[in-house]
Amino acid sequence: MPFFRVWAPLATHVSVKVGGDQVPMVRDPKVDGWWFSAGRHAVPWEDYSFTIDDANDLPDPRSGWQPHGVNGPSRIVDHGEFGWTDEGFQARPLSSALIYELHVGTFTPEGTFDAVIEHLDHLRRLGVTHLEIMPVAEFPGLFGWGYDGVNLFAPRHVYGGPQGLKRLVDACHARDLGVLLDVVYNHLGPMGNYLPKFGPYFSDRHHTPWGDALNFDGPYSDEVRRYFCDNALMWLRDYHLDGLRLDAVHAIVDTSATPFLEQLAIEVDVLKAHLGRHLVLIAESDLNDPRIVQPRESGGFGLDAQWSDDFHHALHSIITGETNGYYSDFGSIRDLATAFETAYVYTGRRSNFRMKSHGRPPVGLSGNQFLGYVQNHDQLGNRARGDRLSHLTTLDRSKIAAALVLTAPFVPMLFQGEEFGSSSPFQYFADFAENPELARAVVDGRRKEFGQFGWKPDDVPDPGSPETFERSKIAWSEKENEPHRALLDWHIQLIELRRKYAQLTDGRLYRVVTEFDEHEQWMTIERGLVSILVNFSDQPRAIPIRDGRPTGLLLSSVAEPIEMSDESIRLPANSLVILGPMLQTQVHSIFRNSVESATD
Repeated sequence: MPFFRVWAPLATHVSVKVGGDQVPMVRDPKVDGWWFSAGRHAVPWEDYSFTIDDANDLPDPRSGWQPHGVNGPSRIVDHGEFGWTDEGFQARPLSSALIYELHVGTFTPEGTFDAVIEHLDHLRRLGVTHLEIMPVAEFPGLFGWGYDGVNLFAPRHVYGGPQGLKRLVDACHARDLGVLLDVVYNHLGPMGNYLPKFGPYFSDRHHTPWGDALNFDGPYSDEVRRYFCDNALMWLRDYHLDGLRLDAVHAIVDTSATPFLEQLAIEVDVLKAHLGRHLVLIAESDLNDPRIVQPRESGGFGLDAQWSDDFHHALHSIITGETNGYYSDFGSIRDLATAFETAYVYTGRRSNFRMKSHGRPPVGLSGNQFLGYVQNHDQLGNRARGDRLSHLTTLDRSKIAAALVLTAPFVPMLFQGEEFGSSSPFQYFADFAENPELARAVVDGRRKEFGQFGWKPDDVPDPGSPETFERSKIAWSEKENEPHRALLDWHIQLIELRRKYAQLTDGRLYRVVTEFDEHEQWMTIERGLVSILVNFSDQPRAIPIRDGRPTGLLLSSVAEPIEMSDESIRLPANSLVILGPMLQTQVHSIFRNSVESATD
């Protein structure tokens, strides 16, 4: 059996409290900075805590379970005990993926891993291939988004702890669903963060919006990097996860010759080869820097994909008409066309919002290296009231947005409830009740931020209120009622079409052809032989059709008949049609049969 071990390079005295005893620890002569319990082994499911000099009852930085929360003792987890049933499972490649982002606490009334399982068949029928779960590493309070995690190796006890997460992943794999986990390697939360008691995990050489940066490039940084790499490998190995979404990598400050992100990608590749499973790393970055996903051989970090906020901003601003805040850099159909053809809208041009030039061209990259979406947790929660698209626009325009996400040359992602236009907002919530000063600062900060846009303080929900959390929970009964059912049916048709036509999963951006008329407010996107024609105007529009293009009506967002001639198609206001070849090729038949057999 293993000993208790902990990294505390600057400590003079270290002990572990276990089974009512305070057991002294000694320095490991083989590994600098590490201590171990020479006379006491660690026993599975046993509770323990550390004393570092004069700091007592500290949870383990690598705690596998915090059954009593962030301030309680740690518990040893035996990862070999769980009875997995997913041998041989392989997640589908990102190029054919449909990702569904969810927050465990608000996805169901119960807010647990086990409760998520009850809705997996719905996601399967919808056509989802991967769940992307918002952070579950233990964080303080009764509720929160999860980006204030402090016990990064411990699945949240309120959600169901280690066994609950494993049951969820195993159930997903049984339904041919991959699972991605959102992890936060750019900061830790302000409450229950005991890492500084153990060693120099943070550095005052760099700063982030959350305070001192993590120490990825200073003295002792080798073990700090090891901590985060080991954390990533643990999720993929011990919880059978199929990939990680890395939060806000632009906030990871690292001047090393081999940046942390590159090291992480290398180590995940090694684990992938050992396990024989497809594993992916997806980054969130607002830098518009293609090096995030470029191969290491070309000077990139070698991550598999990144979120595409430019596509979101361009689409959202057209659908809603909003041009405030960062949307002030968008708002034209030209921007949306650029996003379809190059993923980034800003590739070196000046951003008025940032007041500087922004981005660089993603030359040679595939659309399958970018996630495309019109809603996600950030873009809803960063609003004063957490409004969804269905709160901001009509059903007709919501259908246009869905169609453009699901026919774009990117990996599509939906946010929980988006498929049926959930009426529940997704508001920012965080329970800091144990620290009233921090809780008040969070409330005041958000109200001050949104006050700049004309919001009154009482209009901005209190993140610490249980009502804000409860208000954000999905009402699943809605999906059976109109207009929710109509939007759900529309998503199902779009996803079936995406599976049926290989052109729609083709990530070659140079094959995407767009035309538009800014004044008339229409746009066409050609994806091989499939054409998407959109009328964003409140008036009917005649949209030209290029000679030789297939004109079979594959899908229409409106029930009324569509007028078509050899040269143009007349679309009603706020509508979209998808045209293409009606006769199925052999390749299309194979795609159709594979989808039908997967949904039987």
